[in-house]
Amino acid sequence: MRNESLLEMDWELPSGVFAACTTRLGGVSQDAWDSFNLATHVGDDLAHVAANRARLRDVLKLDAEPGWLNQVHGVAVKNLDGAPFSPIPFSADAAVATRVGAACVVMVADCLPVLFCSTDGQRIGAAHAGWRGLAEGVLERTVEAMGVPADQLLAWLGPAISQEHFEVGDEVREAFVNSDRAASSRFRMNARSRWQADLVGLARLRLLSLGLTNVSGGKWCTFADRERFYSHRRDGKGGRLAALIWRSR
Repeated sequence: MRNESLLEMDWELPSGVFAACTTRLGGVSQDAWDSFNLATHVGDDLAHVAANRARLRDVLKLDAEPGWLNQVHGVAVKNLDGAPFSPIPFSADAAVATRVGAACVVMVADCLPVLFCSTDGQRIGAAHAGWRGLAEGVLERTVEAMGVPADQLLAWLGPAISQEHFEVGDEVREAFVNSDRAASSRFRMNARSRWQADLVGLARLRLLSLGLTNVSGGKWCTFADRERFYSHRRDGKGGRLAALIWRSR
């Protein structure tokens, strides 16, 4: 049976590895956070967030609390091996793990969640790729932390704001083009002489430059799909989706 709280993912994973991405549906949060908000930092009733997180663990049959992150649009990567299973967040914008039961998770509401798995199923990772982190190398840092060659990795791109709705200034384009001229193809000038940025396309370029070619997903727009997704740019105040990957026995 289809679960409205989870996005249908078309991603083939090795045995023992599981992944999920939430929607905004099926939770208990109210008002601007309606209804499956999983973030504690956006002004929602913390009792509602706790109930939503408990429901997430139950629906996914997780062995323990996911490795929640305090995301700051940076490039730090947290290794969850040996870290405590705790609701207290780690300050980082990506996480990796080899430990069975450890769930790497990132939260988004327009930024791009990127999940990683080694082809042998022994290593997993998740990265929060807003434009700042993407430009500064969060995907490169995550792939490095995975500890295997890029051609032995699988990646999945989750819901993010699409090029049609992501207007940016010159400084954003320059942050990418100054280090990679090919990135210019992922920006389109609009009628206001500003730029429409293709966040998913920019991430694909970064992954390809690393030698990672097995990439799935990247087809959902958070801004356009109000029913299923939160969007900070569209709504301002609101909740956060979560993308997770974990190993299980």
